[in-house]
Amino acid sequence: MSAAKFVITFVIFVLVILGTNSLFIVNEMQRAVLLEFGAVKRADIGPGLHLKWPFINDVRKFDGRVLTSDAPPERFLTLEKKAVIVDSFAKYRIENVATYYTATSGDESLAEQLLKQRINTGLRNEISKRTLYEVVSGERDQLMQVLTTELNQVAQLELGVSVIDVRVKRIDLPPEVSQSVYDRMNTERDIEAREHRAKGQELAVGISADAEKQREVILASAYSDAEKIRGEGDAEAASIYASAFNKDKEFYKFYRSMDAYKKSFSSKSDVLLIDTDSDYFKYMNDSGRN
Repeated sequence: MSAAKFVITFVIFVLVILGTNSLFIVNEMQRAVLLEFGAVKRADIGPGLHLKWPFINDVRKFDGRVLTSDAPPERFLTLEKKAVIVDSFAKYRIENVATYYTATSGDESLAEQLLKQRINTGLRNEISKRTLYEVVSGERDQLMQVLTTELNQVAQLELGVSVIDVRVKRIDLPPEVSQSVYDRMNTERDIEAREHRAKGQELAVGISADAEKQREVILASAYSDAEKIRGEGDAEAASIYASAFNKDKEFYKFYRSMDAYKKSFSSKSDVLLIDTDSDYFKYMNDSGRN
């Protein structure tokens, strides 16, 4: 009786083991391939519960979602042989599980490494066809579109994955080139600043010279007007003197003598040695006699 229970228990245990190893589940976010002694027996197994032969078949499951391959920055040469540092990434998804497994033996890290190599090769080929300006701004979007299309064809054929998008995150110049560009720009700015300062000084000299010229013209004009007015005043004074002289010659002589006396004795330190009988003292002598 105990032997029968043992046999029944053993059979149930074997059936449980066989049942457990005969069933497998694939969820909606996975892609699976059924292997038979290491070779692909059935590919692209859909989501759900599936059967397999225990110890004969094996199942490999892979992530069926959109994956990201973020490549490290790489150095490439443009059409003018100018170096640029390109940082890029790609979005991809496993499409053909049999090709994917055959190419990578199911090693996801190997698959990503192979994809990065294809991305670098594609970037090198496309960048080498374009100038630095076209790579940086002019044809950057076109470069990514062309690269996505070509890389998708190669990846589906060789790796069994579809490349959804290839994006260039940034494009930089190498550090030594960036420093050289900065130094050149700094030199150009210094030259431009010196040119502006020289032009400013030239304009300042011109403005100063023009102002000085205008000043001289204004002063000359003012001096001319003053001399004209002075001449007119002198002429008018002479006319008045002449008119007065003609009306009373003796009074005019007397007035002129008084004016001469006034100017002669304006200072106490003035000393004059003149004959008393001279015409200078005519009116003084006449007043003394009177």
